[in-house]
Amino acid sequence: MDEPEDAGMISIADFDLGRRLRRQRRILALRWYRTRRALQSPHLKLFLLSILVGLAGGLAGIGFRLGIDFFQWLALSVRGENLLAAIDAVPWWRILLSPMLGGLIIGLFVYHFMPGRQQPQAVSQVIEASAFRGGRMSSIVGLKAAVVNALSIGCGGSVGREGPVVHLGASIGSFFANRLHLGRAMSRTLLGCGVAAAVAASFNAPIAGVFFALEVVVGHYALSAFAPVVVASVLGTMVSRMYFGDFPAFVLPATREITSFFEFPAFALLGIISAIAAILFMRSIMAVEDTWLRFPKVPSWARPAIGGLAVGCIALVFPQVLGVGYGATDAALSETLPLWLLFALILMKTLATALSLGSGFGGGIFSPSLFLGAMVGGAFGVLATSVFPDLSSGHGAYTIVGMGAVSGAVLGAPISTVLIIFEMTNDYALTIAVMIATAIASIITQQLFGKSFFQWQLERRGISLAGGREVGLLRALEVSGFTDKAVESVDPGTPLAEVRRKLAAAPWSLLAVVDDDERLVGLISFPDLAELAFDSSSDEIMVAQDTMHKAGYLLTARDDLQTAVQAFGASGEVHLPVVFDREEQRFLGFVHEHEVMVAYHRTLQQARREERGEV
Repeated sequence: MDEPEDAGMISIADFDLGRRLRRQRRILALRWYRTRRALQSPHLKLFLLSILVGLAGGLAGIGFRLGIDFFQWLALSVRGENLLAAIDAVPWWRILLSPMLGGLIIGLFVYHFMPGRQQPQAVSQVIEASAFRGGRMSSIVGLKAAVVNALSIGCGGSVGREGPVVHLGASIGSFFANRLHLGRAMSRTLLGCGVAAAVAASFNAPIAGVFFALEVVVGHYALSAFAPVVVASVLGTMVSRMYFGDFPAFVLPATREITSFFEFPAFALLGIISAIAAILFMRSIMAVEDTWLRFPKVPSWARPAIGGLAVGCIALVFPQVLGVGYGATDAALSETLPLWLLFALILMKTLATALSLGSGFGGGIFSPSLFLGAMVGGAFGVLATSVFPDLSSGHGAYTIVGMGAVSGAVLGAPISTVLIIFEMTNDYALTIAVMIATAIASIITQQLFGKSFFQWQLERRGISLAGGREVGLLRALEVSGFTDKAVESVDPGTPLAEVRRKLAAAPWSLLAVVDDDERLVGLISFPDLAELAFDSSSDEIMVAQDTMHKAGYLLTARDDLQTAVQAFGASGEVHLPVVFDREEQRFLGFVHEHEVMVAYHRTLQQARREERGEV
């Protein structure tokens, strides 16, 4: 029987089917490869983490406010932020003693449990972590600081809650970054996500939360940072609204349109007055801190108790100064405070906040600056309305403008402050007035005071923000990683002839004189030999220690490159010796200026990449 002609042969249809199957497999493999790459994308990772940080930040904001409420109930038997509404039912002795006893507990807690026995600095520590530590913060320290800050507010200290919530939110963002071992750029973005969620949850202002985080913490507006921060801010707001409801931070009056454009010079004048108030406010805190430095025998743990007692004495007459002071701020906004009380509260709140923060209470500066701005704006508005009643929009409007101007100048964050006011009022014309006053107040404050409150706090601790992220990147690199150990060395008793021979062969024409314990004794270069470089008549009587010079500048292995850059600039040298530490001075090698400059150039490039959002 004959076989079919196509037996043992592959038909054209079968061949086309195999080719289609192979093509489909290639397409599926390519799609899977692209999917895996997308899942491994740092931008997607940041997006997913921003969801976690936003939710956690919102929950942390709720928990912090509940903590304040708990401590306030223990201290004064009052719940809620509007402490002023229930203060008449509080016995006078509790008003007097609560800040003192709370201050004593705070002082002992800080003394025994906080690193360096330093009070929590809230926002300034977040700025430091972003600028100099690659967004790294300790979550344990963050929780301890939250306890101190909640107790400080709950016992009646004249401090704010927004700064502590920012610190807590940043600690949450840093916790995820530390756990996942993220790089510097992603860690800083997560830090910003935590800050945005905290600010948004605190003020019910998601837009302000975004711009505060980008303006103050992240330092740039690249899309890679902007998108995750927006997500975190929105989620933080949603979580807060689900628990507290969709209510603004303050009870605002029914705002109206600006009566006349002739009123804008008055807003500009209010900006000037607000700058003066902001500068005096910050200097008063500085003055209290300096006063304590003149009394070193007073233990640091006792200072908050003494300051708290003084705050309690003020509160017996002016209870409005206790806590965050939102009740008095609402009263100023609703135009119910008389002129004499507005002026009195400007002085008393400044004094109470200076005593609280300057003596060691935890807490923030935002709420007190809003309080102070409300009183300054309200008093100015009463006077302006009495002089030009037909041109005034009412002193409630001036109260809002004063809040923005003083707080924007104190915080050094005018954009975020204007946005907070806009989100609270939803009044475009009034926001323009806030912009004018805030811009003028911020410029004058920078010119006369030279810094924001947060920058001043950092400088008091010996930390300068000059150089920003570039300096932070340099500080993250240690000299040990750039030390050249392939160097020539001699002992102090080496004959001059041997010194001359080794110096001629030494890299960089530089010899280290090292004793038997490997300690650096001095350095020898050709200028040290002078005419002896070619004169062998003294070879039998002179040794290395006779010609060496002492090293004017030393670097240790743990010094950072920022220190190295400063040392090269101050010394004028191109090669500097590196020792293990400054006490034993065990010699390790040399670090070269050109290598440090190359590292500095790379650091600048990395900072520019971060600004462009290239994680």
